[in-house]
Amino acid sequence: MTTPDSLIFDMDGTLWDNVNSYVIVWNKGLEILGYDSRVTREDLLGLMGKEARVMLDSIAPEASEKEQDELFDEVIHQYQLLVPDMKPKIYDGVLDGLEKLSEKYPLFLLSNCEEGGLVNFMKHTRTTHLFTDYMEHGQNLKPKSFNLRLLKERNQLTRPVYIGDTDGDSKACIDAGVPFVFMTYGFGKTDNYELKFDSFSQLTDYFLKL
Repeated sequence: MTTPDSLIFDMDGTLWDNVNSYVIVWNKGLEILGYDSRVTREDLLGLMGKEARVMLDSIAPEASEKEQDELFDEVIHQYQLLVPDMKPKIYDGVLDGLEKLSEKYPLFLLSNCEEGGLVNFMKHTRTTHLFTDYMEHGQNLKPKSFNLRLLKERNQLTRPVYIGDTDGDSKACIDAGVPFVFMTYGFGKTDNYELKFDSFSQLTDYFLKL
């Protein structure tokens, strides 16, 4: 691979596993708004990386769009309440690796999460100072491929790579014309990638040596 001019990271399944927190807040939201259904970790694992509407269509298919929006607003509210006490699993090597990589590359974040999700990640992991810019689906409700191009153009990136863990990430990269780096330990599977790594430390070592 040609040395990139920047590294853009996905969040869930790439930098951390916070699914147990998401289960709590989705179920709080469902309970508060009177839904009989509840979600499990396995339910949400299959939806990680999806846009909010796709998740809502799966979790509350009988609800109208307005009702789904109300549910999602409540879920986000419950997440904000949980943030001080949540205990995500930050993958091995991530914090040390980001520190080292930031000395060689501008780092960025791009996720299909709600608005504020990446800010919560950076605050929780104390990594805000390591990232140049970020983009969330919740900011404009656009597809990841659109936001990948937007982030690229906004920061005048010419050779970025995107680092993620799902086939959806891979497809977004193809659409945006950005090389995809696949982290195999995450939530998804894909056969379409430029590079793959089984640990964050492997990724760090590779890009530091380029």
